[in-house]
Amino acid sequence: METPLVSVCMTTYNHEPYIAEAIESVLAQQTSFGVELVVGEDCSTDRTAAICREYAAKYPDRIRLVTSPENVGWRANYRRTFEACRGKYVAYLDGDDWWCDLRKLQMQADLMESDPGCGMCYTRASNYWQASDRTEPDHPDHYTDFGRLLCSLTIANCATLARRELIARYYDEVRPAEHPEWKTDDAPMWLWFSVRSRISYLPDITAVHRRLPDSVSHSTAYRKRIAFCDSLMDISLWFDARYGAGRNRFRILRRRSSVALWVLSWEGPVGEYVTRWRRDVAACPRLALCPEGPGLLVKKILFRRKKQHL
Repeated sequence: METPLVSVCMTTYNHEPYIAEAIESVLAQQTSFGVELVVGEDCSTDRTAAICREYAAKYPDRIRLVTSPENVGWRANYRRTFEACRGKYVAYLDGDDWWCDLRKLQMQADLMESDPGCGMCYTRASNYWQASDRTEPDHPDHYTDFGRLLCSLTIANCATLARRELIARYYDEVRPAEHPEWKTDDAPMWLWFSVRSRISYLPDITAVHRRLPDSVSHSTAYRKRIAFCDSLMDISLWFDARYGAGRNRFRILRRRSSVALWVLSWEGPVGEYVTRWRRDVAACPRLALCPEGPGLLVKKILFRRKKQHL
């Protein structure tokens, strides 16, 4: 297998219903350069591994399978799959997502080949809500600068292409394995890219992110959703302290609090809302002056009374 220009880094675990669609969307890419697909299969308990082996056997010149006798966990699987990639550029695609534009890799690689200062390029993506069989475009606002990404990370993992050498530098400098409290590895990576290089954005919708009800980032359990959002903001606080001299701390804390309170204004008891609001204000007294705290509480109480009278 010749050294490809682009490696596709695909991690998968228990994705039996989806993995074939993800792999086929990579094989369908129309490019003028070599592309390899590196699949990190983490000892699934369903037929995911068998499906991956079938594809690797069918396309030995295009697909390489990374696995081990025992499950290593999502973070280690993410890292080892990247390290097996040989291309100048690396595109990420989880085993339950897929690409919907046949020219995704070509468009991104053309841009990055023409702009050596660009460390990462991303496009728009659609969200597919599995439970309701509904597809909709992601948020129309897309940011590339460090300050805005700290509070609104608009980058979908499945829509990215990055320079492999810079990803390797990220692992050496940030050492994400030393932060087990971080619930994702891609968010800190994109923040680091916005500090150490330049991020470019293409408005085309090239990828689809599958939203599963039991996933970490999109759980139907409201406390899990809040915990994931808190983790994202904790990552932002860490990066702001290290690379932004703490200038964005209040904005990040306000964003973390407002997201949690917004979720709690729809779900959970009033007491839980009040407890969270008090905790946030104790950590940052300036939040007591922000309107969302009392405003969302009033909405929650009024909505609760309305439901009781129905």
